[in-house]
This record gives sequence, C-alpha cells and structure tokens, in this order.
Amino acid sequence: MSGGRGGGGGAAKMESVALVAPVTALEFAGDVLLAGTGPEVAAFRLSGGGPAAAAGRRSVLREASVQGLRAEPGPGPAGGAVVRVAAFGGRWLAVLAVRRGGPGGGARLAACGGGAARELGARVWEARWAAGGRLALALGGGAVALYEWRGGGRWLRRASCGGAGALRCAALAGTGWARLALAAGTAAGPVVVWRAAAAAAPRRRLLGHRGAVLALCYAAPRGLLASASEDRSVRLWAVGELGGDGEGSCLLVCYGHGARVAAVALRGPRPVSAGEDGACLEWGGGGGVRRARRGHRGALRALALRPAGACLATGGDDGGVRLWRPRRAAPDAAPAPPAAAALGAPGRPRAVLLAGPRRVLALGEAGGLAAYEAAAGRWVPVLSPAAAAGPRGVLAAVPLPGAAEALCALAGGDGRLLLFALGRPGAVAGLRLFEGAVRGLGWAPCPGLAPDAALLASGPDGEMLWLEVAHRPGQAPRVRLRGRYLLPPCKQRWHTCAAFLPQGGLLVCGDRRGSLLLFPCSSSPGLAVESTGIADGGTNPVSEDSGSGSEPSCLSCKGALPLEAPLSVLFGLHGKTGVTSVTCHGGYIYSTGRDGCYRQLRLQGQQLEVLRKHRPCKGLQWIEELRFTPDGDLLVLGFHADNFVVWSSRTGENLRCIPCGGGHRSWSYCSSPSAEAFAFIKSGDVMLYRCEAEPREQQVLLASLHGREIACVRHLGVVEVPGHAALNIFVTGSEDTTACVLALSEHSRAAVPLARLSDHISSVRALALASPAGPSDEGLSALLFSAGGRAQMECYRLLCAGDPASKSAVTCQVVHVASHRLDEHWERKKNRHKLVKMDPETRYMSLSVVPGTSSEQLPTPWKFLAAACSDGSVRVFGLLEAARKLVLVAESFHHQRCVLKVEAFLHTQAGEERRHLLCSAATDGSVAFWDITSPIADATDALHRAEGEMQPLAKVSLALLTKPVFPALGAPLLTVVAHSCGVNSLHVHETPEGQYLVASGSDDGSIHVCLLEVALDGGEAAAGTCLRILERTARLCAHAAHVTGIRVLRPDLLLSASVDQRLTLWHRGPGGLDALNTTFFHVPDLAELDCWEVAEAGGELRYCCVLCGQGLEMLHGVAPSKPPPPEAPQ
Repeated sequence: MSGGRGGGGGAAKMESVALVAPVTALEFAGDVLLAGTGPEVAAFRLSGGGPAAAAGRRSVLREASVQGLRAEPGPGPAGGAVVRVAAFGGRWLAVLAVRRGGPGGGARLAACGGGAARELGARVWEARWAAGGRLALALGGGAVALYEWRGGGRWLRRASCGGAGALRCAALAGTGWARLALAAGTAAGPVVVWRAAAAAAPRRRLLGHRGAVLALCYAAPRGLLASASEDRSVRLWAVGELGGDGEGSCLLVCYGHGARVAAVALRGPRPVSAGEDGACLEWGGGGGVRRARRGHRGALRALALRPAGACLATGGDDGGVRLWRPRRAAPDAAPAPPAAAALGAPGRPRAVLLAGPRRVLALGEAGGLAAYEAAAGRWVPVLSPAAAAGPRGVLAAVPLPGAAEALCALAGGDGRLLLFALGRPGAVAGLRLFEGAVRGLGWAPCPGLAPDAALLASGPDGEMLWLEVAHRPGQAPRVRLRGRYLLPPCKQRWHTCAAFLPQGGLLVCGDRRGSLLLFPCSSSPGLAVESTGIADGGTNPVSEDSGSGSEPSCLSCKGALPLEAPLSVLFGLHGKTGVTSVTCHGGYIYSTGRDGCYRQLRLQGQQLEVLRKHRPCKGLQWIEELRFTPDGDLLVLGFHADNFVVWSSRTGENLRCIPCGGGHRSWSYCSSPSAEAFAFIKSGDVMLYRCEAEPREQQVLLASLHGREIACVRHLGVVEVPGHAALNIFVTGSEDTTACVLALSEHSRAAVPLARLSDHISSVRALALASPAGPSDEGLSALLFSAGGRAQMECYRLLCAGDPASKSAVTCQVVHVASHRLDEHWERKKNRHKLVKMDPETRYMSLSVVPGTSSEQLPTPWKFLAAACSDGSVRVFGLLEAARKLVLVAESFHHQRCVLKVEAFLHTQAGEERRHLLCSAATDGSVAFWDITSPIADATDALHRAEGEMQPLAKVSLALLTKPVFPALGAPLLTVVAHSCGVNSLHVHETPEGQYLVASGSDDGSIHVCLLEVALDGGEAAAGTCLRILERTARLCAHAAHVTGIRVLRPDLLLSASVDQRLTLWHRGPGGLDALNTTFFHVPDLAELDCWEVAEAGGELRYCCVLCGQGLEMLHGVAPSKPPPPEAPQ
C-alpha cells in the first residue's frame, strides 16, 4: 500500500491501515461475493437464505482501483473447492484464489501467480478466462491479447483492432484465439465488434447511442448484447455469435434512468442496469421499468448477478454494497403496482380504523360504527347511530394482550364515551366526560399498567382526562379516572398523541398546535367511575336518551382530582400542523409531526430537552409514526406527495409506497408478521390495500457513508471497547449536505456510521472541533462546528462511548446546540436598508476554533471560532452554549476575494499578556495575520455587563444580533505573499522556543513555510502586537497538483498531501525542505488532511493521518528520531 520513490532507509513510511472507497467492481464466485473497493477486494459469505457476512479483505492492486473482477467458470469455493478470480484496474492485473477455510468458515483470499500485481503497460478494459486457464484481455488502444499469467507472466498472442477509436468499455466472447471476439463501446457512441484472428477491420458496428457507451454485457447462449450509455439509455441487441457475420438488430431501447448508466447485466432475456442516479432498474419485455431498486446514497458503479439463486448485488460511490434477494413473485411476473379495493362502506364514512390486518372499522357521519371482515368479505354493523355517541365522533382502538381482540373507544360531539370489546359490542360501558364535544381520543402505552389500558380524552377548554380501562370478559369494561390535565391556551386545544415515560410518574403528549408537553402523573388509585352497561351480547346496549341523568358521569368526580399544569412546554415544536406521535425508545423520546421531521429528546430533571432534528428523506412532508424493529431498523411512516410510504432508515428505501391521495383524509395502517394493510377514505368510500408480508429484499453488506465527495474530515479520538479492537472516531462533511460521525476499525478496515447530521441545506465544506477530551469513563466529548454553503453554520455536542452490546460497539449521542445563517442575521439588523445585503450564496470555506477563549469568570462561558468566507470576508463568531446561540462578533473584508483557509492560534509567554492571533489565506496566494484579542475581549465584556444587569440570555443574544456593538477586525498585522495562486492548505505549529511555523500549500503544487516571532510593545493594546518573519522557505513544484493538505508534525518534519495522490514527508533544515518519503494513497480528488499523534508503549510517537476526497483513508507511521538523508532528486 505504500511505495516510496528512493529515499533514505531511516525514513518512516506511512502505511495504510483502513480505507473506504467507492465500490467499482462486483463478482459472485460460488457462494462468495467479491467487491472491489479502491485497490482492495472484500469478500462476503452468502449462507443460503440467511444473512450474508463479511469474510475477509485483501489489498490486490498497487496504484489503481479494481475496475473489474472475473471469476473462473466453475462451482465456486464450496466444499473446499478453489476458484480463481482475475482482478484488474488501470494497467494492473492480479489473480486471486478464493477458498474456504477463513475465520468462521468464511472465504480466504490468496494471491496466485507470484503474489504481486503485474503492470501490463496498457489499460485493461476487460478480462475473460480462456482455455487452459489463460486470460483473454481487452487492452487500451483497441488491442486484444491472450496472456499467460502464471510464472513471470508472458504474452501468447496479441492483435491490434483497426478503426477502434477511443474505447470506454469492452466485452469478450470465446475461449480460444480462433473464436475470440471483442465488442467495444466507444466514446462516440457506436459499439464495434472484432474477431481476434482478423482484427484489421471491424466485423460490425451497432449504431444508436448518442453518447459514450459505458458498459457492455454479452450472453452467448441467447446471442444477446446489452449496452449502457451516458445518454441515459440501455439497449438490447440481437447479435448471435459475437464474432459472426451479419448486422445486429436492436430489440429494446430502455429509458428510465435520470443520469448516466454505469453498469448493465443480463438476467435471461432482460437487461438489468445501474445508473449514476442511484437506481438499479430491471427492465421488462416492452422496454419499461419492471422493478426499481433504490437505497444507495450516491451513484452506482458496479452490478453483479448471481447465476444460482437470482441474487443481485450493487455498489457505488457511497462505498456501500447491497445484496438484493428475490421476492416471492415468479421471476417472469412483473409485480403489479399497489392497488386499493373499494369496500362499499354503508353510509358516508367519517373515520376509518384497522383493528388488525383483516378487520376494518368505519365510523359514519351519523355516528354509527360498522366492521368489515376480510375473511367474509362483508360489512357487519357494530353500533347503530342511535346507540353511538352521536355525530362528529372520534374512534380509537387498542389490541388486547394475548388475544385476537381489540378494545374500542368511541366518543362524540355530546361529550359521551362508549367503551367495549370489539368481539362483544353489547357489553358497553357508557360514560359522560364533558359538557361539550370530545376533541381528542387515543390510547397511550403505559408501562406497568397491563393488562389494563390507558385512555386519554380531550374536551372543551383544553381539559384532558386520563382514564384507566380494565377489560372484563363478558362484562362491560371498568373505568377509573386517574388524572386531569390542562393544555396550554391555543386555537386548536386538544391532544393528538401521548405516551407514559418508562421512568414512571411522567406523561408526555403532543397537541394539535404542534407543542410537546410534559405532565406529572401520580400513582394513586384514582377514582372509580362504574358504568351499568349491558352485557347480554346485544349490539344496541344504549338507548337514544342514554345521555339523561341516569347515565354515569365523570363530571361529578372531576373535582376530587386536581387539574395538573404541564411541567415542561415546548411550544410549537412541530409547527402549526400538529404533533402526530410520541414514542419512547432506548431512554429517549421521539416525536413526529406534519413538518416532515422527527425529533429526538431526553428528560433533564423534569424538563424536555431537544437533542436533534431528523429529516429522514427529501420530499417526506408528513411523518406520522416511528416504529423500531427488533433487528435495529427504524421505520418511518408518513406521506410523500399523495403516497403513503414506509421508509427504512437503515437501507434508505421505501418498503411500501401506496397511492392514496394524501394524508389529509382519514386513514389507518397496520402490520403484522403475516400481512400488512392500509385503509383510507376516498370519494365517500373505504379503500383497503392489503398484502402478505414478505422478507426484506435488501441487505446492507457495507454501510453507505456519503453520496458525493467528502469535503472535510476531523479526528475526534479513539474509543476502547472490551473485546473489540480500538475504534477511531471521525466526523466527515460532504457535498451531499450531510455530516457523518463514523467509527473506523483498523482490524476490519471498514467504517460504520454512528450518526448522520442532516440540518444543512447545502454542502458541508468545513468542520471544527472544540474542547475535544481524551477517553474517560463517559467516552469522547466535544463541540462540533459544521459550515458550508448558503452561509449556514451548525453546532453540536457529541458524546461517543463504547457499547459492547451494540452492533457497532460504539454509541454516539448528538445534541444540537445552535445554528446561524447570515441571511437571517441580516434580517434582524436595524437600519438594514442602509447596508449592502450579504450574498445569500456565500460559502464557508474553513473553520478554526480560537483556543483559550473559555471565560471561566462568566456563568455562561464563550467559545469563539473564525470562518473563511467566499465573499472575501474573515468572520469571528461566538457561541453561548447555555443560550444555544451563535453570534457574529467581528468581520473584515480585507482580502477582497475568496478566503480559503483560516487558522487561529494562541500566543502565551511568561509575564506577557495572552494574544489571540488569526491567520487567513485567500485565492491570490496571500496569507494575512490578525490580532483578534480586542474583538474577543469586547464581546466578553459586553456579555459580562449584560449579565450584571440581570438580562435574560435570550435578550442578550438578540441584542448582539441586532446591534452593531462590536468593531471590525481592522487591518492585519502582517501580510505575506506566499504563493502565486490560491492557498488550499494551511497549518500553524508552535515551536518549543515560542515561535510559530506557518506552512501552506497552493494550487500550483508549491509549499511555503515561514517562521514567525510575536513581539509585544510594552503590553499595550492590540496595536502594540508585532510579528516578525525570521525565516522563509519555499519548495516549488513539491507536488504535481494542488496541495490540499499540510501539517507541521514537529519543527523539522512536515507532511503534505496533494491531488496527485502522493503523501510526502518533508525534512525542514537549514537548506530548505527535503523529501524523505512519498506514499501513494488511494483517495482521488483529495480535499483535506487531518493528523494526530499516538504515544506507543515504548515511548515513541506514532503519527496518524486521515485523508478525504472520493473516499476516506487512514495511514500511520513512526517518524525518525534523527533526520535521515534525503531522497535522491527526481
């Protein structure tokens, strides 16, 4: 994995220890699935119908990514058999042996033919196993060859194809040279076919594509050739024998992808394709989409079909691998779209409710209740309108434990409540709750109350009652009034959902206004309100005048219980459209709403605290409920446009998508291990969609990280978990608008996402960590700042701790602290009509936390950070964590062009005043140095004075947002023109002598290092700070491309990384910078580098670094104690 270019023997090599890269190749080898990710091949064992498991990983190619894997035809590695697999990419070729006998009975990967990958001198487009175990190769430049890979490797036959042009893909057919044929997709669009024995001229040209052909697949038994193009089409050709005579004909033209099609395969006579839109589409005989599979977070690059078992595997830019097992439907039968059947409900239904997947309850406008039995296929009256609770009724049901029965509650506009078991509607408990209409009615899960159930009912004036209901077989249910609660004043004053907390003594509920409320609930027995309901089995137990004084009533009992006010109120948490559900799971509270978000909360004392806001997927405007599955998945139930969807958070796909017209109408969903059902009202009738439960089609073998390039990365720390290898915790930000907290294991070389942060509306380009603490009893804790496009900045509190019981062995708690957007800041300014409005497209390019700014003398200490902005400004922000506010403190537009990097550092000397200094670099190659001590002191003093006047923190923060009380940064202390173009990397390192090394890398591939000294003139104000340059060193053309990462490891040692995929260790000496060692890394389009030190048991330091771009790679090495001789100049 590491390769130096000469150099001294004492120089330490940086070695790769973990890699996450796009999946570019997939292949089934018997019961083993192989995936090419970067230069490595990962193996997964497929154990019959059970879940697949990781079986091993091996580095195969040196300086290229695996672009193709081709298994030798045979039974595969079952029963001790060995299968050989050719892996190729770029100009490299290697052969692997896959056999059983690995850890846990999995696959073991071994190298064949000498063990090392071979460089062939030309790009390998395709490989095919030929007679005698040799390899037929399609090479760059339009050549076809027969290669003997055993021994030292030698060419047996080779021929150049005439009129080839620029190739983009290839397919081979035939086992011997005489019948070997090559089909190649060209950049211009035609597919050209040659015979190897007569390659001077093409045999045929297949015309039709209007863009470059990116993938080909040939099925010899059927004589079919499938092609995929960047024109977003898939074509199926009838060619017969590939190298035969005659013109091929186009059988199918398939359009359905939203982007370029990167891979194609043939399942029988039908093509299956994978595109850069993240979709895997299976096409029907007419050219339409037969089945669409989605779940990846980015573009798909690889596709493989298993000949036996009809399994399908996909991989893509997100680094994920998914295995798709066939559903129960026959392979040739296209699944029909979900359709709902009209049930012909009696009367005009007002509300619908599922009491299990086979029974539908419909409440009529007049108040009557009817049940539809799916087995019988007919409606059965349950309560007549005269016996029910009148018009404007509300209905709720809860299943009874241990029985296929449901307990129903029905309330209406006259304030009455009817309780009965659905199997015996004649045994009804009738009760008057309010003088007015019952607005809200629902059952709430209550731990410790079983077999009794808890019912909550809301009436006029915001009063909510807690009723304990006990089911008595053959008798009317017994009702006991347990509590009375008062909802906050609002226009729509009734509750919509509720749940009793497992801690006991507390009730959390959501209301129609979108607020979340916390109430106390005592454990006292309450007041019994007995009913004289009839238990003779009739269906009309209550007469029309049952609302007379003879009916039992709660009105006389209410005065014995106090009316409880809420302990905690989060007003309008989900907007004005209401809270739809409240769920308790894993010690946290989850609430959902019609704002398209669900929130994670925790209980602090007797107050509700919002930790995070989650948006599961784009376009989900209404979230109704969350369901946590036993296998660790989170299912999100809601509405996407006019469709009801069940979204899987683990696989990122819609498990169900049912057209229903939207969620504004009454509807109900029910799922069981055997079936799923969805009922809704449409056009005055009840519609029912029902299907048998099916096993999950998708299995995640490698977790997806980001759908696009990773723009920034930070190392949080290391978590030690008993029984597991040490896990490095990283935070990454991407162009896909998300940030991810992940655990990277050096043992498995794989990454596991712990938490995704999806609050950004544009790309995440910069990250910064404040107060990172080492491992403690509670784990790793730090403040995370993330920023990017649309001038948006977010702040989180992270806590990562080991958890041996969890699948990832680490848990991550995320608390959203604060957010800031420049456009919102501008809107709050006074006299803003006199100011130039900020550019809403401003991007934050870099962040740096100002060290040593926590003000312990204040009850609410500040944290400050600096930001480099694309509008030419350098901005300083302050964080008040207690008030959850980010405040703009100062700014300067000195650079007048895009500022790319900022680095803050603290100057402290004995007997001198502390100085907060800032270094900024722009696109013109200049590096400016600022003294930001005065703006930070002014902000701290302003907060101190405001707190002295006993102003609330919220008012203090608002004043800071609206009043221009802080000065600009002023002029910089020093400006150094370090480069001829943009500065893409910057780092400041303090030397033991109290001086500062400032290293920078540029677009022109150069590195600049300067040594600074800070001098204070008499300890006066900031104007007395002086910077002197003691030494300047530059290395022109240090890299062949942009230098996007640089770190000063120690005064005599630097590390730089470039887009040329070279990581170079430099020695800084009197003569300048000398290269000690260069390592090739496997992350294209490098965006950033982060480094840290690890103390070894022997006392020496091990330097670790992580690189991000189109993937993520972690390397480490031990630096020499003495500078070794430099490597020879190249």
